[in-house]
Amino acid sequence: MISLLEHLRKMRRTGDPAPLVEIIPYLGFLGISMGTSGEEIIGKLSFGEHLIGNSLLPALHGGTVGALLESTAIFTLLLKAETLRVPKTINITVEYLRTGHPQDTFARAEFTKIGRRIASVRAFAWQEERQRPIAAANAHFLLRPTDDDETPSL
Repeated sequence: MISLLEHLRKMRRTGDPAPLVEIIPYLGFLGISMGTSGEEIIGKLSFGEHLIGNSLLPALHGGTVGALLESTAIFTLLLKAETLRVPKTINITVEYLRTGHPQDTFARAEFTKIGRRIASVRAFAWQEERQRPIAAANAHFLLRPTDDDETPSL
C-alpha cells in the first residue's frame, strides 16, 4: 500500500494529481477530481443531484463550490510550493458571483503571495466560460516545513 507521503512525492515528480485525489474520500463523495492543463491544476466538480442547494432554481450548493475552490488551491500549492506536507487552511473567503447551474464546474488557482510559512492564493470557478467565473476565493494557508520523518496529515 502506497503511503500518503509517497503519493505526494509522486504527484510532485509526475505533475499528475489523480492518484492522490483517489485516496481522499471527501473528494470522491463530492465528485471532485483534479487534472492538469499545461503547468496549471484544474479542479472539476462533476455534477450530481446531491450537490443541489436550491432546488427551486436549481443551483449548486455554495459549500460544494467552496470545497472545489479550496481543494484546487491546496492541490496547486502541493504541486508548486516547496512542501510535501498538506497546507493548513488559515482562512478562506468565497465570493459568489453568479448562480452555479446544475452542470460540471471547473476551477483554477494562482499564488498571490508565497512566503516561507504563509501562502496567499486566489481561486476561480467557472462553468461554460472560463472568463465568466461563478465564484472566486481568497485563501491563506500555513505551509508546514517538510520533515521526511513525519507522515503528512490531511
